[in-house]
Amino acid sequence: MRSENTQFVGGPLDGRVLPVLVGMLGNPPRVYRVPVPGPDGAPATEYVYHRAPHPDPRRGRTSRWRYEYDPLGRRPDLPKWPWGRG
Repeated sequence: MRSENTQFVGGPLDGRVLPVLVGMLGNPPRVYRVPVPGPDGAPATEYVYHRAPHPDPRRGRTSRWRYEYDPLGRRPDLPKWPWGRG
């Protein structure tokens, strides 16, 4: 599998550049979830990042994408297909 160094913006990973596995077309996943175990048996926390286009991909960047922190952990806006439910 190929990986790509991707920048993280906001949240606990702010400013870090981590290798993220990319798919067959060279795109990283739309949602990146970081599970964090809770201390002393407390419930685990999950940080959610959504893929967004990098504002300036040509300026010394190795990636066209970056991940932006979503504190609410919402699903990204997906296409609304006319035959789908809800």
